[in-house]
Amino acid sequence: MRDPVTEFEYPDAWVAACRQPDLLPRVEQGLCVLTASGTVLRRGYTTGTTAAAACKAAVLSLQQGEVTEVAVTVPCGLTVTLGVDAHRGRSSCRKDSGDYAGDVTAGLEFAAYAVPASSGAHFVPGEGIGTFSRETARHAAGDPAISEPAMACIDRSIREAVETTGIAGVTVVLSIPRGAETAHLTLNPRIGVVNGISVLGSTGLVEPWDDHLTEAVLDRVARTERAVLTTGRIGLRYSRLYFPEHEAVLVGSKISEALARAHGDVVLCGLPGLIMKFINPDVLTGTGYVTVEDLSASPAWEEIMQRELAAFAERCPDVRVVLVGRDGRIIGESG
Repeated sequence: MRDPVTEFEYPDAWVAACRQPDLLPRVEQGLCVLTASGTVLRRGYTTGTTAAAACKAAVLSLQQGEVTEVAVTVPCGLTVTLGVDAHRGRSSCRKDSGDYAGDVTAGLEFAAYAVPASSGAHFVPGEGIGTFSRETARHAAGDPAISEPAMACIDRSIREAVETTGIAGVTVVLSIPRGAETAHLTLNPRIGVVNGISVLGSTGLVEPWDDHLTEAVLDRVARTERAVLTTGRIGLRYSRLYFPEHEAVLVGSKISEALARAHGDVVLCGLPGLIMKFINPDVLTGTGYVTVEDLSASPAWEEIMQRELAAFAERCPDVRVVLVGRDGRIIGESG
């Protein structure tokens, strides 16, 4: 049995130990995950998916009157159904975090208001959606803090609703009433996002764990003779392209633990953020930059990157580091 979101192959022993076999079809659909203990945990929905559902429901309710659920195709390709409360162009969708107890945005309301337009599908970010307070590598000051995958999901959902209703066009305003308040519980203030939360979601789904699958992932690393360890979905994609003869393992921030278990031909590949912070936790000290992404767009980046990669190669000569950009281009290697 394979997880369609992460492509993790569940061991047969896990499947045999499943305490809720009636939920295995939902595991196969990617809506739940199976743990080594046999427990099934439900995935939740990201802020981007929740926003898309609210927007789509608002548009559909212009014609359908009352809408109680909508289908949303999330960035990883799955189509999921979310509960909504929509009527005559106004909708509300509460963020469902599944079985992930640590999500500070759990239960947060996303409210959308749709009005007909002469043509097109227009989206307006409103109150509670954070904005960037300064220039970054990918955003200008004042831009809404909405990631590209999340924005694409929102746009697609609005356009689907326009097509379903047959209206000429629509303008949708999305707000998060408690967004500014909730943002203080997130990392937004530290990364220069103000007045609200970020609307994110590279897969569209919230994983229901912090650490309970760590041992399973580390065991997989330990069994692999040629592992390429990566930190996120983008890194996973390019790791498979650049190292087709390796087994790509998504380890997230557990780089140190994974390297301790790894053996043989080991590669660490991914976006520079987590990897550079792992190589040197103080890499940003004295640079004037808040994030590695910002640093990577600066004139100082090349020298700092090469210095840190060289130092790491001396400490860990058996591990090859490959840094990639969001476009898949290799931007740095340790050797």
